Formats: sequence, structure tokens, C-alpha cells
Amino acid sequence: MGRLETIYRLGIKELYSLRHDRVLLILVIWAFSFSIYTAATGMSHDLNRAAIAIVDEDRSQLSNRIREALLPPYFEEPALISFDEIDSGMDSGRYTFVLVVPSGFEADVLAGRRPAIQVNIDATAMMQAGIGDRYIAGILTQEIATFAGAGMEGPPAAVALETRYAFNPNITGAWFTSIMEMINNITILAIVLTGAALIREREHGTIEHLLVMPVTPLEIMLAKVWANALVIMVATALCLGLVVETLLQVPVAGSKTLFLLGTALYLFFATALGIFLATLARSMPQFGLLFMLVILPMNLLSGSDTPIESQPELLQLVMQTVPSTHFVSFAQAILYRGAGIDVVWPQFLLVTAIGGLFFTFAAARFRSSVGALRS
Repeated sequence: MGRLETIYRLGIKELYSLRHDRVLLILVIWAFSFSIYTAATGMSHDLNRAAIAIVDEDRSQLSNRIREALLPPYFEEPALISFDEIDSGMDSGRYTFVLVVPSGFEADVLAGRRPAIQVNIDATAMMQAGIGDRYIAGILTQEIATFAGAGMEGPPAAVALETRYAFNPNITGAWFTSIMEMINNITILAIVLTGAALIREREHGTIEHLLVMPVTPLEIMLAKVWANALVIMVATALCLGLVVETLLQVPVAGSKTLFLLGTALYLFFATALGIFLATLARSMPQFGLLFMLVILPMNLLSGSDTPIESQPELLQLVMQTVPSTHFVSFAQAILYRGAGIDVVWPQFLLVTAIGGLFFTFAAARFRSSVGALRS
């Protein structure tokens, strides 16, 4: 009980230190509020009111249907222009897309031929160009298939393909980016807070004060872990309820309590990683450089930005040893698909086991660095 009281009081000291560090407080508030909102709404992965024009040389019922299918919010109302206006319209930036429907297009479709439609794209608007190309191709395919089916007699198709999107039926980008940004920020803040706490004490000389007290290195480390993990847990709960669910209107399918429990298990690894990096660095600039070398591959390869299945097999095997991969996996399963503990318990177990091993290793490294200071 005496050791627990010591860890508790040292943790309270950490909370007081954090309260007086305005820069870190602003970082925590920003990372779990404005950062989430701007990531979800600032860079849209959806096409929004793209400027489009049509050169209609066919003037047929099918070309009219194509023009009427290009509607807001994806496109602005298509402008009818002549062929000579294409270059000037795209050079001036008035149009991002220009469709050229050739003469006799409808007749060729009804005759079973495969006529071509020219799509001119302003690739300087790279994001809209890449997304709009797929939107236009899908709209053209659907309208031509519907028109050809209505205008031709014959037996119905043997198979009707109908696509349904599970968990995100409208493919809303903010539903994915907001939660993934929150998960990435949990890792970032856990490493930064604990690492900065240790380096701050070393730079201010207060670590020597702790060493002359009847406390062990493990007690100092556990105090830093629980205090900073508590801050992140509170910030995560508020972010999930106020920013993600209320402000961004993202539906959370599963149990938030289960997700927070898994987050608490993961924080033992992330905070221990922050302390481990702080034992290697001698100053905050060095810690920042080490932090970038670690956090960039962790976030990029853990499945929050790119699917694990898209990576080389050897890299997939390597990332299975990193708890952040399993953290992202069970977070997506709980928050997106409503998975329960009966589904995510293997990821919980792996996070606990790998995190516990690394925590032991980080504690040994911290003990040796403290021993070097005492000597």
C-alpha cells in the first residue's frame, strides 16, 4: 500500500506539472478537437460541385439524360458549350471536366456498337481530377446501360449485380478520417507527454530531487504512465462524445466503454515507448527527431492510413509485432462494426502481451539510465 500511495502522489505531481505547461495543454486540446475536425472536413475525399461542361454534338435523348445525371452536390449544373470553347474554358479554369458527346452517339448505342465519349480533365486540380474521373465513368456506364436496356428488346439478364456498402452506406469520408485521426493522435500524445515529462525533469534538474527520495525508478515510471494515460483517456472520451459524435455526426456502432478499455491497455505500450525514447535523447530537439523516426512508420503502416493487406507480406509480419496495428484493428471493429469482446479479445490479448514485454524492457532501460545519474 505504501508503494501505491507513492505512485499515486508522484502521479499527482505529474498532473500539476502538466497543468503549468501551457504548450502541452494547448497541444492536447488541439489534438483532440480542432485537429479531428479539420482532418474530417478540411480535405474531402468526395467530389463537391466540380465545374463541368458538355459539348453535345448528338442532341439526342441519351445525351440529355447524361447531362441531367450530372447533378449537385457532385457537379455544378453542366454548361453547354461548343467544341471551340473547350481550350479557352479549361485554360481559364472555368471547367474542370468537359465531355464531348459525338454525333450519332445514341444511334450507335442502340445498334450495339461501342461509341467513345471524350472526357477532358484539368489535372492541375489533382484531387478532383482523380475522383471525378471515376464518378463520371460510373454515371456514364449506368445511364448508357439503363437507356440501352430500355430501348432494346430481349431476355432479362441472368444475374443482377447490386452493390451495398456496409457500415458507411454513403461512403462519407469524414466518418473514417475523424476516428482514424483520433486514433493516431492517441499514439502521438501518449509518446509526447510521457517523453516530454521525463526530459523536462532532467532539464529542470528535478530528476535529481526524486533520486534522493525513497522512491524506485519503477515507481517514478508508473507514476508518469498513469498520470499521462489518464489525461489522454479523458481527452479521448470527450473527443469521441463531443467532437466525433456530436459535432461531426459520426455514428459509433459499438461500445465506447469497450473501446476506452482497449485504449487503456494500449497506453501502457505507448507511454512506455515515450519514456524509452526519452532515455535515449538528451534534449527535446533530439527527442523530437527520434519521435518522428518512430511515429511516422507506426501511423502509416498500422492500418489507419493504408490497409495492412496492401503491404508486402514481410512488412505485414513485422507490423504484427507492433501493438499499434492491433489497436487500430480492434478500434475499427468496435467503433465501425459494433464488435464485442467475443470478437476483439485476440487483439486485446496481443496488445497486452506485446505492450507488457515492451513496458518491462523500457523499465529496465529507465532503471539503468537512472542508475547512471545516481552514480
